[in-house]
Amino acid sequence: MKIAVAVSGGGDSFASLLALGEAGHEILALHGLFLQEPDGKAIAGLMQACTRLGVPLHCLDLADDFERLVAAPFAAEYLAGRTPNPCARCNAAIKFGLLLDRALSFGAEALATGHYAAGGEHPVYGWALSRGADPVKDQSYFLALVPRERLCRAIFPLAAALKAEVRSDLAGRGEVPPVPEESQEICFVPGDDYRAFLAGRVAELPEGGPAVLPDGRQLGRHHGLWRYTIGQRRGLGLAHTEPLYVLEKDVARNTLVVAPLAALQTDCFTASEVNLLVDPALWPDTLFVQTRYRERAKPARVECSGNEFSVVFAEQQVRPAAGQVAAVYDAQGVVLAGAIITESQPIS
Repeated sequence: MKIAVAVSGGGDSFASLLALGEAGHEILALHGLFLQEPDGKAIAGLMQACTRLGVPLHCLDLADDFERLVAAPFAAEYLAGRTPNPCARCNAAIKFGLLLDRALSFGAEALATGHYAAGGEHPVYGWALSRGADPVKDQSYFLALVPRERLCRAIFPLAAALKAEVRSDLAGRGEVPPVPEESQEICFVPGDDYRAFLAGRVAELPEGGPAVLPDGRQLGRHHGLWRYTIGQRRGLGLAHTEPLYVLEKDVARNTLVVAPLAALQTDCFTASEVNLLVDPALWPDTLFVQTRYRERAKPARVECSGNEFSVVFAEQQVRPAAGQVAAVYDAQGVVLAGAIITESQPIS
């Protein structure tokens, strides 16, 4: 099988490249240039490694596409009061969008990545995306927006691997990834500081305004709604009898609504831009929904209607932020659908 491997230079994609080559596949490496690489270390290291391994390397300039499809929408979403998930958008638009297209143009039958996720035939669903074996590193949540026909072309060599095992295996074989440092959570945001990122690219950011309780009582002022996220507690600088959390960002009135933790509880929300990975007619009765990367999926009822679905949790949860991804799973960890959260509602 001829397989293209998306390589960043990091350990996970490098381990995937080695595994597929040792399995006897005909492989080629694709390195997407999404950002400026001022020192050129990643490209130089990949060229040296691929030459040693006898693997063709193609470096693809996708910087303008990345800016248009990922970075610019990320900034716009924050300024609109939402909390976007750029990694999920990147997987759908860039990695399994433009990069997969380029892989197919080179004659590859599939695109492999270093994601900790699994894909394969399911006895009921047909081809299905599932959680990877590493419960801490599993990245299926970030793949929930990728269309099914695209994921069917995906190969995940690390599906059954644990992150610690991948590192130790590379070290034991004397293989050093071209870029041995771990990548940051959002690759284009230095230090994962989205506030500094926005301040560096937007000339005139919205100014501060009132910070109020749900009943309208003003407690102080905020420093620009783009600096806050739903559920945030630290850094509010507001005095009250109870700890306060961000409940809502009212962009129209430039007002930050804060409240004690109890006010953040909800049991339902709606989502749009639904990406169905399994026909809802095949969904089991018991479903689980995940609304943040580092959290467990919770039991819920999900009703689909066109390009939207509504979710009602079995128990109250902390309100999810608009703009984040909602991923629907079955009890075995198969991803049934993904969508973008639009609004959370009061307790039903």
